[in-house]
Amino acid sequence: MTREETTRRGVRDTYDRIGSHFARTREHPWPAVERFIEDGPPVDVALDLGCGNARHAELLAERSEEIVGIDLSRAVLETARQRCRERDVSVALWQADATHLPMAARTVERAVYIAALHHLPSRELRRASLDELARVLAPGGRALVSVWATAHDRFDRNEGFDTTVDWTLPGGETVPRYYHIYDPAEFESALTESDLSVERVFTERGNCYGVVGPSGTERKGP
Repeated sequence: MTREETTRRGVRDTYDRIGSHFARTREHPWPAVERFIEDGPPVDVALDLGCGNARHAELLAERSEEIVGIDLSRAVLETARQRCRERDVSVALWQADATHLPMAARTVERAVYIAALHHLPSRELRRASLDELARVLAPGGRALVSVWATAHDRFDRNEGFDTTVDWTLPGGETVPRYYHIYDPAEFESALTESDLSVERVFTERGNCYGVVGPSGTERKGP
C-alpha cells in the first residue's frame, strides 16, 4: 500500500472515529450555501458531495426531486441517515470516494461540495475530485465548492499549506484532521485547471467559494 493510500484511509478513519460528535456540532447550513440553493430554480437531481450529516442535503431537498448525499465516512453517513429520518427528508445516502463518484455522467443539475475537498491528501486527488464533479454535472448544471482559506483568522500565512487541525472529543481526547489550506489565488487556479468551468470565486467568513459548471460553460463574471 502506498503512502498516499494510507493517508486517504487515515482521513476516512478519522471521521469514522469522530463522526457522531462532529455531526452534533453541525446543525445549521452555511449562509453562502443557503443563498446558492435558494437563488436557483427547482431541479430534478441534486448532489451533496461530502455531505456530512446532510444539513445541506436537507436544503437541497426543498428544491430538488431527487437528492444524493455522498461521504467517505460510514459513521458520518449514519448521522445523516438519522437526521433524515427525524426530519422526514428523502435523501439517497451513499458511501463513496470523491474521486470516483458512483453516478452517471451529465446527470446532476445542482451540487454542493462544502468543506470537504481540503481533506483530500494530495493535489492529484483534489484535482481528480474536481474533475469527477465536472463529469457528473449536466449541461447548464451548477455547483458550489468551498474550502478553508488562508483568509481565516486562525491562520497567519498568505500561501496555501498542508496542516492538521485537532478535533476535541468529549473527555478531552484530540484527533488530528488533515487539511490543505488554500490561498484564494491557488483555489481559483485549482478550479480553472480542472475540467470545471468557473463562474465566479469569492471569499466569505474565512472560506473560499467557487460557483462552477461543467466544461464548456462560459464564465459569467469575476
